Amino acid sequence: MSAYLGVDLAWGLGTASRAPNETGLVAMEPDGTITDAGWARGVDDATTWIRDHLGPRSLIAVDASLVVTNPTGIRESERQVGQRYGRWKVAANPTNQASAASAGASLLDRLTALGVEYVSDTASMHARTGPAMFECYPYTTLVGVEELGYDVERPRYKRLDLRVPAAEARARRAEAFDELVRRLRETPLDPPLQLDSHPLTAGLADPSVLHGPTHKHREDLLDGALCAWTAAFWERHGDQRVQILGGDVGLPSDPVDEAGRRPVVVAPARPSQRGTRG
Repeated sequence: MSAYLGVDLAWGLGTASRAPNETGLVAMEPDGTITDAGWARGVDDATTWIRDHLGPRSLIAVDASLVVTNPTGIRESERQVGQRYGRWKVAANPTNQASAASAGASLLDRLTALGVEYVSDTASMHARTGPAMFECYPYTTLVGVEELGYDVERPRYKRLDLRVPAAEARARRAEAFDELVRRLRETPLDPPLQLDSHPLTAGLADPSVLHGPTHKHREDLLDGALCAWTAAFWERHGDQRVQILGGDVGLPSDPVDEAGRRPVVVAPARPSQRGTRG
């Protein structure tokens, strides 16, 4: 079964009258081959997809808040995203126990019941004897991996730039998305990421459209691929090129939860993004 699973999880649980947003899902092998890709709606469907792709030591990267122990405010891992990656215009949405966006915690519960371990440091990740999961944030991957060339700021492939007219903002967003896909396809990466190895992810290279929901559909799948690749990157490079936000000894951190799990974000990092620098 697949070595790396990427989950761009929709944070909201939905309601009785409104389905959750889509979750992008990608399964990848160590050589970068994508063996499956697609979308799910809701934590139950995402859990089923993950269960069906679990291997003996699968590493699952989830873009969502998994362990949340702060009653209010912002998690320390999220604060450190802004401190260390803010120069690249990267910041994290704050989450706390009062947040309505709790799909990550629900997914953690379901995967724990399936025997998936939560890992929050490189040693535990490498030492895992079964499948494991962790929290990531694709923007930190994009600006933290120097080979991708985002030296000044993050690519604006997600939200519209509200400083310009809407039509221009949609065009700029589409251009940024297409440029990001081009870099992911053409840049020599270690480990590899072979977007062209699966029909759905290969389709990300098609020219973007300006229609918002269609763009979001494609963006969720791209972020799923970035999550899977972040898992492979962490296993390949460990602490040499990845830092654990919220897990630094001697810096503020959030309390562990009742299972002893610490809220952290695993983030690829340039040397200048480490410590308290941003």
